[in-house]
Amino acid sequence: MTPADLAILQSESSTAHAGARTSPPIDLRTTQILERRRASRVVRDRGWLIRRALVGADIGGLVFAFVVTGLVVSQGAGLRFLSFQEELVLFLATVPGWVVLFKLYRLYDRDEGSAYHSTIDDLGRVFHALLIGSWLYALARYAFGLGSPHFIDTTVFWLTAVGATSVARASARAWARTRIEFLQNTVIVGAGEVGQLVARKFLQHPEYGVNLVGFVDADPKRRRDDLDHLVLLGSPEELPELIRLLDVERVVLAFSNENDADVLDLVRSLNTLQVQVDVVPRLFDIIGPGVHVHTVEGLPLIGLPPLDLTRSSRFLKRALDLLVALPALVLVSPILAAVAIAVRLDSRGPVLFRQTRAGQGGRPFGVLKFRTMIADAEERKVELAHLNRHLRAGGDTRMFKIENDPRVTRVGRLLRRYFLDELPQLLNVVRGEMSLIGPRPLILDEARHVDDWGRRRLDLKPGMTGVWQVLGRSQIAFEEMVKLDYLYVTTWSLGNDLRLLLETVPLVLRGEAPV
Repeated sequence: MTPADLAILQSESSTAHAGARTSPPIDLRTTQILERRRASRVVRDRGWLIRRALVGADIGGLVFAFVVTGLVVSQGAGLRFLSFQEELVLFLATVPGWVVLFKLYRLYDRDEGSAYHSTIDDLGRVFHALLIGSWLYALARYAFGLGSPHFIDTTVFWLTAVGATSVARASARAWARTRIEFLQNTVIVGAGEVGQLVARKFLQHPEYGVNLVGFVDADPKRRRDDLDHLVLLGSPEELPELIRLLDVERVVLAFSNENDADVLDLVRSLNTLQVQVDVVPRLFDIIGPGVHVHTVEGLPLIGLPPLDLTRSSRFLKRALDLLVALPALVLVSPILAAVAIAVRLDSRGPVLFRQTRAGQGGRPFGVLKFRTMIADAEERKVELAHLNRHLRAGGDTRMFKIENDPRVTRVGRLLRRYFLDELPQLLNVVRGEMSLIGPRPLILDEARHVDDWGRRRLDLKPGMTGVWQVLGRSQIAFEEMVKLDYLYVTTWSLGNDLRLLLETVPLVLRGEAPV
């Protein structure tokens, strides 16, 4: 994009709408992306990058698993027909077949279409694809007279490959997210409340690789202060030309004021431009991961599952809690002792901090945490009320969070960063007061602000971690937190609990900045 192109675009976007606020210039990152892409003779977008990275990761993981199985496990005993070198050459010859198998399981196509797709989301498909592939390989050897399948070798290879390819895929995605090709220039159609909500969520998660170029709307609302840097690009009629001019790869339709017929025409016009289109559905506040799409004579219907958990589902959830929490308590007991000593030596006050929270059904219980604040932290809360990030962002006083809270001790800041202060809650889980995964445990002052449909979040025990913690913690406003918890409870599944538990692990290892 030349400076002349940028000047024309900014002039058109600032004068096309009578009464609209003049848009700021297109940000530097968008300009850099455009210059890099146009300087390259080959178009390399997210799909091009991530597919090749994942193929390389899968091949590396498979070969590693095969070598480990052959050299460490079988030690030649299970390779009854060929030498190890010959076995390795034979396996390498089957690598294209493994790649095709993974392709059939759609393990290379989801990163480009999804705003955020993680290795945890792939885990079930990887597990199943490797199970099928491992036994197909063993049976093929038997069928072609290249040795009989060995149960132990095949099983060890399968399980090792699951771990190795998953680690390799996570590493490949981490590398890809550092590349400029991973960024997707994105335009949001609709600058109202929903469009601005989508923009805010994208900006809170740079790991999504979404570079927000700006909004498209014929009648935009006034933008929030934290979104003021986003450009108002023009009206929906100008969108096809804007896509070509700005190399836009993703368009999000977020309730513009256009009528449905015009929106349909707009989407159909985008089909020829090779752009990903995301549609924020109506009633998105009640549509969670548990929904399914079915059809009636070609008419798609979104099915919402029943809102009540069965007795068997509650049993599975409790079983998961105990199966993880009891061994975890034993494993982290040395850490608990070390943290207790550090808290005691760092500042005056008790080692543990007990606070009354609202539990399942609204029943109060005492949550356990390592103390991370000075002894008179509660007394100083009033004098620091003006620093509440939620009050400063939107005048909301229902949740109290201070960025760089001065009441937090030196050891407490480290404990919060790595979630170590919450380890005593494993005792709450074992006692049945909390769950590993669940809604955020609210203090009683916060809980009294939740009513009507929001109280469905009390149907399940509060969790040590959950949607709120994984998606953003204190950056998420109170009202949005209640909606997320409502969705979690009303669309609960064991698979979603396992996914949230796995997604918590990298957060703990990486360390989140204390708030």
